[in-house]
Amino acid sequence: MDAVRVSALRDRLAGTGWLEAVGGFAGELRHAVTRRGAGELLLVGTTGYEPWHLAAHLEDEAAWSDVPRLAPTLLRHRVPAAAPAHLAHGLGRLTGAGRGATVLVVAPTAAGDTLLERVHDARRQGATVLALEGAAPSSPGGSAVGPGGSAGPGDLAGLAHGRLALGTAEEEPFDLAQHLVSAAAGQPPGQRSALGRLAALAERLTAGPTISRW
Repeated sequence: MDAVRVSALRDRLAGTGWLEAVGGFAGELRHAVTRRGAGELLLVGTTGYEPWHLAAHLEDEAAWSDVPRLAPTLLRHRVPAAAPAHLAHGLGRLTGAGRGATVLVVAPTAAGDTLLERVHDARRQGATVLALEGAAPSSPGGSAVGPGGSAGPGDLAGLAHGRLALGTAEEEPFDLAQHLVSAAAGQPPGQRSALGRLAALAERLTAGPTISRW
């Protein structure tokens, strides 16, 4: 990840609709954590993928943008006995997630039945569910953002109130897409275009490294 790659990406994606889809999803995330009565942001991956990078990006963005609730609580499928306090939260936290909470699911592959059941429980209790998936949309941004349907716990797309399909790793690396989502979520609505967000991200990547607890 570097500023040159981000600048090249900005030029390549201009006019495709993909950046607008990312911006739309990031706007949903920002609204979810800043709306009246908003609670904590719970970030969870799959059994084979823990979204460490996104957790760090969102915490940094929370500080950059002065939106404290963008800093997530990372939930883990397996919590080691010696894990520090901020990395010792299991999926059981989803059971208590209710109205005001936001659950952000990052699933480059299938989410798995156990996770889906817990997310389904959280949604039934009033939590807002957002999903970043690895499934490629049928067209740039075509199926990326939109309300979930009424599907049961076996379907992440149906559970999610908002969804962004990131595409294959060959087309756009999963971690880079997460950089863009976190950077865009830190921007107030209407303040900057999607291309402007990419330019700002490139500038940040040329600055000194940030200190992160992740």
